Amino acid sequence: MSILGNRVLRREDPAFLTVGAKYTADLDAPLLNNAAIVTYVRSTMAHAKISVDVTEAQNMPGILAAIVASDLDGPTILSGGNPLFPEPMVNRPILATDTVRFVGECVAVIVSETAEQGADAAEAVFIDYEPLPVVVDMEEASKDEDLIYEEVGTNVVFDFSTNGMATGISDDSFFSSCDVVVSGRVEHQRTSAAPLEVRSAAAAWDGNKLVFWISNQGPQGVKGLLNSFYGEQATEGIQVIIPDVGGGFGAKISPYPEDVLLPWLAKHVGRPVRWFETRTENMLAMGPGRAHTHRFTLGGSKDGDLSHYRLEVLVDSGAYARLGAFLPMFTLPMTVGVYDIPNVENNAITVVTNTTPTEAYRGAGRPEATLTVERAVELWALKAGLDPIDVRRKNFLAPDSFPATTGVGTVYDSGEYERSLDLALQAADYEELKKEQEERRRSGSTKQLGIGVATYVEVTAGPAPGGSEYGKVEITPEGKAKVYSGALSHGQSHMTTFSMIAADQLGMDIEDIDFIQGDTDVVTDGTGTWGSRSTQLGGSSVYKASERVVEKARSIAADLLEANADDIVLDKATGSFHVKGSPAINKSWADVASTTEDLAEETRENLLCSYPFGTHVAVVEIDIETGDVRLERMITCDDAGRIINPMIVEGQRHGGIAQGVAQALYEEMIYDSDGNLQTTNFADYGFISMAELPSFELVPMETPSPNNPLGVKGIGESGAIGSTPAVQSAVMDGLGYLGIEHLDVPLTPEKIWNAIQGAGTH
Repeated sequence: MSILGNRVLRREDPAFLTVGAKYTADLDAPLLNNAAIVTYVRSTMAHAKISVDVTEAQNMPGILAAIVASDLDGPTILSGGNPLFPEPMVNRPILATDTVRFVGECVAVIVSETAEQGADAAEAVFIDYEPLPVVVDMEEASKDEDLIYEEVGTNVVFDFSTNGMATGISDDSFFSSCDVVVSGRVEHQRTSAAPLEVRSAAAAWDGNKLVFWISNQGPQGVKGLLNSFYGEQATEGIQVIIPDVGGGFGAKISPYPEDVLLPWLAKHVGRPVRWFETRTENMLAMGPGRAHTHRFTLGGSKDGDLSHYRLEVLVDSGAYARLGAFLPMFTLPMTVGVYDIPNVENNAITVVTNTTPTEAYRGAGRPEATLTVERAVELWALKAGLDPIDVRRKNFLAPDSFPATTGVGTVYDSGEYERSLDLALQAADYEELKKEQEERRRSGSTKQLGIGVATYVEVTAGPAPGGSEYGKVEITPEGKAKVYSGALSHGQSHMTTFSMIAADQLGMDIEDIDFIQGDTDVVTDGTGTWGSRSTQLGGSSVYKASERVVEKARSIAADLLEANADDIVLDKATGSFHVKGSPAINKSWADVASTTEDLAEETRENLLCSYPFGTHVAVVEIDIETGDVRLERMITCDDAGRIINPMIVEGQRHGGIAQGVAQALYEEMIYDSDGNLQTTNFADYGFISMAELPSFELVPMETPSPNNPLGVKGIGESGAIGSTPAVQSAVMDGLGYLGIEHLDVPLTPEKIWNAIQGAGTH
């Protein structure tokens, strides 16, 4: 009987619950003995010419170095690496030279004996500012009235229609055949990934070898970047080690300037160095996500057929063009969501502003596409006088159309969208909810009920066509196994999932499988973990490598049993090899491994991406007198293909749903007109907790993907994609009887109360 599909307890948990996690700041590696502390000095203005004087700081007790940009003879620029973007916008100074472009940008660095001495010295650094015009709003930036890069001549980073990544936008004659047309604007606010472990890193030189520790999502990418800076000095190699990671969510994919300067600083002071930021630094300088403004137009017939859709995307890159500037590569292919809309046009434009450069955040471009198209369908149905659920049913891509090509040319692998809708509505007891809502309205209750629905599809292991991940399986002389993965688990439970996959193929107990990750000296290849790619790519590599190890072992067992290899089978129940029909005489994995020093296989095959989907139903209670919203129920049907371990999948769904709800109701990074962040800690920023959430009601569904040998799809981001539009829909449904049709997220009490007052008496 296969272990796959069973609720196997996480192998990671005993250590976390007893010894505890060991994060980068907790490291006690011998190479870090006597490490100096690094403190960065940050700009307090969003846009200005600067001059920096560190004279006073240099002479303070315990200060080993006080460095400005002109002191650097090593790395000075961290490139965003995208040749499509203007060079000045993509080349981010490691320390600002003569201009700062956002509050929190590094202008100097202190190396000290203690963190307290570093903080005192940072306060003593004098920065002279000559203010420049500040542009915070992306729509204002797109007008090019005040330029952030005079030498570029525009604030536009990239127009996606210029190289075929978008169709481009025509005129309104595009909708001339439609009976009902609705247009709108949807705001996707800046949100912080807010990992509980803030950014941290450490660097040490062991002779001519660089050893680097970092809280990150992919060690090989970090090694490649460090090699571009320090490869000539590190003649004995570069080793990147990633310990336990307390949350990444996309914001820790790419190293930051603060990270890549550490090896230079370690050389400069002749000692290992460590850096660990504060929460306020994290909010100021770690890349936030979302930051889109969408304009849509949706048209169709009066009987509910959707035929034409236009999506115009404006993206805030922040002050430099990093990963966030290119994330429409995920938004545009998902323009139409789950709907069979034949005529579609879209475009995306990215602009710079005087704010923190944006990065990926859980979902990374797909939540934005989903929120907009679901809002468009709701508003179109309202204008057409139709039930939005009926409109959805009428326009879903049909199950027999898969693999289905959408109106923008994206090829979805498999899906049963209406079934997910039916299962979620059934679990919610939708008709009873509608009756309760009607009763509250009739009674004039101050606590009104809202019921929201959203059906979504996303891409995982993307962008299309797909990707690959390194995997290796090695049999030890004791007959146990080691699994090496280039993926990097930071909460995704790879030790458990990948051990289950290997155990199923090898006929071993999962406790006999050692899982190894996060050290580039040991795992010499790999990509990392983001985009819900791990199991379908990394897990499939473990599956294929295990399969090949079994084939190699069958040949060895054949020699030991003096039989033809074609006649040898692996009895997975006992973990032994024998001739077909003769199980009494057999050879164990240890027997086979004792005859060779190389019973291992590795693989890294390209696989197509997959398209998980689902339906979320949110039930909210709105206090009409205060505008307060409470999420009462959250029912989700999330289809992630074949499920390896239901418990782990449910955990991933829980986290994603919570973050999606947070975007809908609470979280927003707010800047004032001078570019000062107003939400610099968890007292100001609406970080969600268990107190604001009900128990989630999870409905299982499995539609296997044909695009990988396991039939799996990604699940790590789905919850964050479906929950936000469902909660927004629920709030708007609860306010609809007052004539309020649309409010942007986050749906805060103040925003709702103001809307109610504007709607007049109720």
